[in-house]
Order: sequence, then structure tokens, then C-alpha cells
Amino acid sequence: MQGKTVLLVEDEAAIVDVVRRYLERDGYRVMVASDGQRAVDEFQRLRPDLVLLDLMLPGLDGWEVCRRIRQDGSTPVIMLTARDEEADKLIGLELGADDYITKPFSPREVVARVRAVLRRARGAEAVPGDVVRVHDLEIDPARVEAFRNGQALALTPTEFKLLFTLARHPGRVFTRLQLLDQVQGYAFEGYERTIDAHIKNIRQKLEPDPRKPRYILTVHRVGYRLAEDGRA
Repeated sequence: MQGKTVLLVEDEAAIVDVVRRYLERDGYRVMVASDGQRAVDEFQRLRPDLVLLDLMLPGLDGWEVCRRIRQDGSTPVIMLTARDEEADKLIGLELGADDYITKPFSPREVVARVRAVLRRARGAEAVPGDVVRVHDLEIDPARVEAFRNGQALALTPTEFKLLFTLARHPGRVFTRLQLLDQVQGYAFEGYERTIDAHIKNIRQKLEPDPRKPRYILTVHRVGYRLAEDGRA
């Protein structure tokens, strides 16, 4: 991960100092924006490899910043939030954030999450040439690209990893905790609903009618599976 650029969007100087120091010690180049509009401007100027985004910002809030980033591509976003309400986290995830960290946090945890999300973004665990084809889907883990009927799906790194995991085992039922472990590298009870938010986003991009999914099917009280024949 040497040389990767992280845009840290945070208005608390003490947090900026600590997080920047730990990330730079790990080899990252860190740029800082202290308000929402500056974050959008710096994102467009720098094109960073990852954004660490506080939700409570002066001017544009973190949700609006995330929305604008997502309109401009699939750069990984990790939310930093002092809010512990599950609804706030789910809103951020539904806007396309890849992960969230609740304050107060350990700076070592931030570094570990940044590493994990960037690994997913570059398909570090993928085997070149190991393309998965199922139904009319084609999923290339080496290039971190997915297509339906030849049309590219604009998936975030986390969304891609989820679809890839399901597509490698059509028909297999994955619990939410199993999917969390696959895409995050850890699985804590209480985080399961983050999977629901990501699945909702994938369906919006993948399904002809997201209200009547025929690719990713819900298994009531258990989790999700990819339909074996592409028909619900």
C-alpha cells in the first residue's frame, strides 16, 4: 500500500493529527479537508485512493459528500462517525460507503480498516484469469470488474466482493455474518445489517426490477444466495 493517497475529511484537529500520524507511519500520503465543500473540491482535484469521511462536518454534511463522491466513481469510502444510531450508519452505507468506524476509535483500527478496504479495491486476493461466469454475469476478480449482458456494473469494492462471493457458489446460502467475514475480514454481531444495505445497493445496479430480485435472493431469517438459474 506504499504511496496510496488517503483524503481525510475531519474538522477535529486532534483526530486529524493522530490519524494522519498513524497513516503516514504506515506509508500512506494523507491530505486533509476540514469541511464538506472542501472535501468535494479536494476529491475532484486529488483523485485519492480512499476517503476517510466524518459525517458531522461544517457546510455539506458527510452524507452529501458521500453522495457526490459516489456520483463521480467508486473510490472507497470509510465513514467516521460519533453517532451510534444504526439508522445513521445504514444511511451512509446505502449511499455507497464501504465501511464505518464509530468514535472513539483506536488509530490502529483505522489503519487496519484502510488496509482491508484497499485490498478489496485492488482485488489482492484474486487469481488473474479466474473469471466467474454465471447466468448472464461475468465477474473478473483480477480487474475488479463485473458485467451483466456485457454492460459494466458500477460496483464499489465492497459490493464487488459481495457479488463475487455469492457468484462463486450459486445456490449456496450465506448468512450475514459469513458475508461480513468474506468482505470485511471480520464478523461481529450487530454489524449484520450492513450487509443488507450493501445488498440493496447491488440490487439497484444489477436487477432489472430491484423490488423483484431474480439474481440475489433473500433467504428469510438466514441471509442471501445467488439464484442457480438466474430466475427467482
